[in-house]
Amino acid sequence: MASTAAGKQRIPKVAKVKNKAPAEVQITAEQLLREAKERELELLPPPPKQKITDEEELNDYKLKKRKGFEDNIRKNRTVISNWIKYAQWEESLKEVQRARSIYERALDVDHRNIALWLKYAEMEMKNRQVNHARNIWDRAITILPRVNQFWYKYTYMEEMLGNIAGCRLVFERWMEWQPEEQAWHSYINFELRYKEVEKARATYERFVIVHPDVKNWIKYARFEEKHGYIAHGRRVFERAVEFYGEDIMDEQLFVAFAKFEEKQKEFERVRVIYKYALDRIPKQQAQELFKTYTVFEKRFGDRRGIEDVIVSKRRFQYEEEVKANPHNYDAWFDYLRLVESDADPDPVRDVYERAISNVPPIQEKRHWRRYIYLWINYALYEELEARDPERTRQVYQACLELIPHKKFTFAKMWLLYGQFEIRQKNLPFARKSLGTGIGKCPKNKLFKGYIELELQLREFDRCRKLYEKYLEFGPENCTTWIKFAELETILGDMDRARAIYELAIGQPRLDMPEVLWKSYIDFEIEQEEYEKTRELYRRLLQRTQHVKVWISYAQFELSLESEARLAKCQQIYEEANKAMRNCEEKEERLMLLESWRDLEAEFGTDVTQERVRKLLPEKVKKRRKLQAEDGSDAGWEEYYDYIFPEDSANQPNLKLLAMAKMWKKQKQQEEEPEEPEDPEDPGEPEESEDSESEKVEVPENQEEQKEAEAPTEQDTDSPEKGK
Repeated sequence: MASTAAGKQRIPKVAKVKNKAPAEVQITAEQLLREAKERELELLPPPPKQKITDEEELNDYKLKKRKGFEDNIRKNRTVISNWIKYAQWEESLKEVQRARSIYERALDVDHRNIALWLKYAEMEMKNRQVNHARNIWDRAITILPRVNQFWYKYTYMEEMLGNIAGCRLVFERWMEWQPEEQAWHSYINFELRYKEVEKARATYERFVIVHPDVKNWIKYARFEEKHGYIAHGRRVFERAVEFYGEDIMDEQLFVAFAKFEEKQKEFERVRVIYKYALDRIPKQQAQELFKTYTVFEKRFGDRRGIEDVIVSKRRFQYEEEVKANPHNYDAWFDYLRLVESDADPDPVRDVYERAISNVPPIQEKRHWRRYIYLWINYALYEELEARDPERTRQVYQACLELIPHKKFTFAKMWLLYGQFEIRQKNLPFARKSLGTGIGKCPKNKLFKGYIELELQLREFDRCRKLYEKYLEFGPENCTTWIKFAELETILGDMDRARAIYELAIGQPRLDMPEVLWKSYIDFEIEQEEYEKTRELYRRLLQRTQHVKVWISYAQFELSLESEARLAKCQQIYEEANKAMRNCEEKEERLMLLESWRDLEAEFGTDVTQERVRKLLPEKVKKRRKLQAEDGSDAGWEEYYDYIFPEDSANQPNLKLLAMAKMWKKQKQQEEEPEEPEDPEDPGEPEESEDSESEKVEVPENQEEQKEAEAPTEQDTDSPEKGK
């Protein structure tokens, strides 16, 4: 039992946590670290201070320290801080030679380390080893010439030593590398400290070439102004403007230049500078320039000057637009309207020349329509404003040479040139130019203008020749034939006019033949040649059976003063009705019958009126099948058709349908007594009355009547019709 009891070990009871809620005070890792820092648990006590009493202890200490430094260097030679600490420690012991040796060893490891060179040179300067320091700086700037810090410290050392010539040599060596702007300013300030203005100017000359920024040119000019060299300063600004040219226009340069001249009381020069700049700098880049120019004019100018500022501002805006898009001809028009207000024609001509030099890149007439007005305005300006006929003639000739006449032309230019020559009383030149235009590029407008000119000059033979050329160019133009015949009529040559009309109606192709025939008929009526007029109508009806021709023919006969005019007119209507029975256009036939009915209403008897009334058609509603683009069935469409009594005999279906409708009406009337009388219910009798008032609705032809899918009124009544 004892062994059993001994074998049993008691397991300690685990305390049960009754409250599992978080504690009120929470301990974070940050708090633990803060407490450890406050209690300084990880700090080691400082080593005990060692006092050296004799030389042997000192040597032992040095040996121990040097061994430690050497061990660190041996572990990692690339850590330059170990070398610098070692050298500074040797320097603190006044062991300059040893420190120099350490620096040289470090430079062998990493000769591109800037801090190493600086510490080395500072050590030599601290110990007043000037030649050693110069040697180090020379080596540094030779190996690393782009490190400006070496150059700054080297020149500063030489200047502090009073070696001005040596310092200047160092600066010269530095400038050969074309350093940044601050280095040049340091050199210039160095020269100015010793009153070497010429040398400073020479340095500035090199500086603005190496760094050609606007601000550097302005600094150069201010340098000259500060030292009283006004002419030199002006020359610097002028050189800067020439240097940049018109490709790079900076408003700051011109503002500085203008202010420089303003200080010298050269107000005219200031205006010239502002105007030159405003004419060339884009508007969005010249806001400051406009502002300073306006302030200047308010201070030193008059009203005219202020107006010039506003005009120049608008001019500048237009310059910007035309530079952005040289083919924006609307902007050129606005610009030209602005400059034309100037009394001097030279700038106006200059703008016109610039505008017309922007030839459209595509040889299509729609791209040239706006452009050609630049030439027209240019010629009109030279003629009316500048009053220079020779230049006007040159403008017209240059424009006509520029237009690609093989592809298209502008008859307006040829006519304007011809009219200009006539105003100059140079008729041969005018005829020559217009003849050249017709020969190169015949156009309707050009022919019409030339003929109108010769008509005004009463040169009728020339007009005949021009009409002949015109008709050779466009024989299908009915207007030309009519105008030619009218000319001969005015001249009293009726045979020629009649021959022209005969030639015209004999042409195989005409653009408006109805106008030509009407003109010919009117011509014969005016000449009271009624037989020839009837013959013309008959000839015209052989070519076309149009209803308007028949009506016009009938009205012509009615207008004649004769006893048989009404009979002839009725006869024409009879012929027209017979001729148009087979016409597919039933509306035209209806139009003819309505015109005939109006005639009979005015001049006819009751018998003739009743006869024409019986010929009038009946309007019916029909249906026809529609098909979509893909050929599928698209349903049915209702439309109105005209049924002529003369044609109803050939269509038995119409009689059948009419009889069926009458049978249906009779059937409904027989069924009326059987229906109970209900005053509120309208019943079918009213419905039958409505159907009686409607027109007959039939399919378009017999096949559709048989194949119709949708039931119609006739389809539903077809069994009863069969009965």
